[in-house]
Amino acid sequence: MTARQDHAPAVIEFRGVALTYPGPPPVEALKPCGVLIERGEFVSVVGPSGSGKSTFLNIVGLLDSPTGGTYLLDGIDTGALKDAERTALRGRRIGFVFQSFHLLPHRTALENVVLGMTYNGVPRAERADRARQALVRVGLSHRLDSVPTRLSGGERQRVAIARAVAGRPSLLLCDEPTGNLDTRNAESVLTLLGELHADGMTVLVITHDQAVAACGDRTLTIRDGVMDERGAAVP
Repeated sequence: MTARQDHAPAVIEFRGVALTYPGPPPVEALKPCGVLIERGEFVSVVGPSGSGKSTFLNIVGLLDSPTGGTYLLDGIDTGALKDAERTALRGRRIGFVFQSFHLLPHRTALENVVLGMTYNGVPRAERADRARQALVRVGLSHRLDSVPTRLSGGERQRVAIARAVAGRPSLLLCDEPTGNLDTRNAESVLTLLGELHADGMTVLVITHDQAVAACGDRTLTIRDGVMDERGAAVP
């Protein structure tokens, strides 16, 4: 675990966080756990299908609320927020990268990234410049005006990553980011995530692929809703 700098709060802190879906019978999708992810870490989360990875991702991404415990994002108690405040916090602090890209097919790469900043508080006048900078950062300066159907799978995922980081979030949350890519494109995307991490981005990757997980500084494992962490103690 990296040392905390300037006493800044952890990006993610779980204090006994759990989620139980109501029954009958009730299902403990995530049993009480403690997790600490500091700023600038690259953490992988692995586990078999149905283990609780998606539940963990949804809680971290403020898509679901835990039924127990406290989740602090950048030191903010997310459980104390109203729905509109949670939505605003998610937009400002979390960049999402999904397996399926989720790009608008009839919009250019630049337009897709610009539109991704609609709800994260970036002033309208800054969006185009931010989008160009993000696409240059991911190696797509020559593809600004290309629509997704004219891009390879790896390029589409790079556009999705540019969209996720253009708003300068605290956390890049990736769900199986190489799941739809061939080996060459997957390696390219993992290299990019490593470069973003080296630049100081906090990266959390949900994956079933041990090769992808190995790119992280440390690994959290979920099985039957139980979180275990290799390389660091979990309270």
